[in-house]
Amino acid sequence: MSFKSIFITNVASLIIIIISLISISKCDASSSKSGFTVDLIHREYSPQSPSYDPSLSPYQRLANTVERSFDRARRFDAKRIESKQTDPRPEIVNARGEYLIQYSIGTPPVSSLGIFDTGSDLLWTQCKPCLKCFTQKLPIFTPNASSTYRRIPCNNPKCTSLKETFCSKSGKKNCLYAENYADGSSTNGELALDTLTLASSTKGKTVISPNFKFGCGFSNSMPFTAGESGIVGLGGGPASLARQLPNARGRFAYCLVSVSDNRSNSSKLSFGARARVSGRGVVSTPMVRKDPETFYYLTMEGITIGNQRLRFDDDKNPRARPEGNIIIDSGTTLTLLPFGLYDRIVTALKSSIKLKEIKDPQGVLELCYYSKDDVIKMPRVTVHFRGANVDLKQDNVFVRTSETSVCLSARPVDGEAIYGNLWQVNFLVGYDLSKRTVSFKAADCGRP
Repeated sequence: MSFKSIFITNVASLIIIIISLISISKCDASSSKSGFTVDLIHREYSPQSPSYDPSLSPYQRLANTVERSFDRARRFDAKRIESKQTDPRPEIVNARGEYLIQYSIGTPPVSSLGIFDTGSDLLWTQCKPCLKCFTQKLPIFTPNASSTYRRIPCNNPKCTSLKETFCSKSGKKNCLYAENYADGSSTNGELALDTLTLASSTKGKTVISPNFKFGCGFSNSMPFTAGESGIVGLGGGPASLARQLPNARGRFAYCLVSVSDNRSNSSKLSFGARARVSGRGVVSTPMVRKDPETFYYLTMEGITIGNQRLRFDDDKNPRARPEGNIIIDSGTTLTLLPFGLYDRIVTALKSSIKLKEIKDPQGVLELCYYSKDDVIKMPRVTVHFRGANVDLKQDNVFVRTSETSVCLSARPVDGEAIYGNLWQVNFLVGYDLSKRTVSFKAADCGRP
């Protein structure tokens, strides 16, 4: 074989290797049929979070997340009421979620850090020119610097399908969006298309989704002080990340690591085929269609404490509806229940747990016990959703608030009942928006 032939053969082989490496490291969202997984960063507990404060104790961090639960609960009530009105700018109470997602937008890609939120649909980030913006640590996205940025005409279905949009007054008639919050905060900007890039933890792949619809916020007044760039919406509406990513196919699942887990592994969020929840021990319950379609409403029939079956509904509580009586939410820490059910749960636990009752040292939770032990003797707790019985463990039901105290991770509420994330840790929780089901499977989410 001649030197020329050898040279050509080696060059061809090198090109094949380079192409193979590129295909391994990057994949178009429409061609990635196997799905993918990304890391979730806990805003209080993860050193990767810009909010992380190493001087805080785990108990102070917990108190911070618990306090935000009540603000977030008011958000669900306010948006449910406003959704029945015709105002395109609904007033809702701003409340931050507890997990962050890293992603990039544009070409070349600009890094961003958004709050993972199953209680909203739109992915939005701050943009230049910034008329009014909050402080963020990452560079602010500049639309004019992206070769793939495209504005959306206001008569385009991509604009008219969203409630929070309206038409610009300029001659260009571009699609604008606005969300004004009851606490005075807001985000306003234009709805646009650009390339979304997600760093997958699945074999090091980078998932690219061209023509992704998102909010480019030019005027944003938000109580974000730790470096977040905006919000990543994973609600049930048409703009949701789960509905827009072709390879997600309307499916996503997360596995949340317990706050008491010291193995330093991240919680995970999966899409598409990797979001299937299957195998032994899986239980599923139907989603209930209600307004707004953003929220994931389930039907909780009751809770069993030991051998006592407690019904969800209560004759004294007219708000306890048989269908869609609770919202499952990733961003609310506590589980918030109607007063009647909460009181019955507390009574049942008190009759079974033989520990000394104390006040919460953090002053935020109600039923607390004195205990230095990692494991307490408690009755079996089973949540009964329609068609699905979910057995909770101690890490779900109780949280440690000091070296000597454990407290019930639930509180009573007058408004919407919410199934919070502490009751979801160490479960693979899967959402199938096509089948309209939520599935649960017990898992060790802290395992590598």
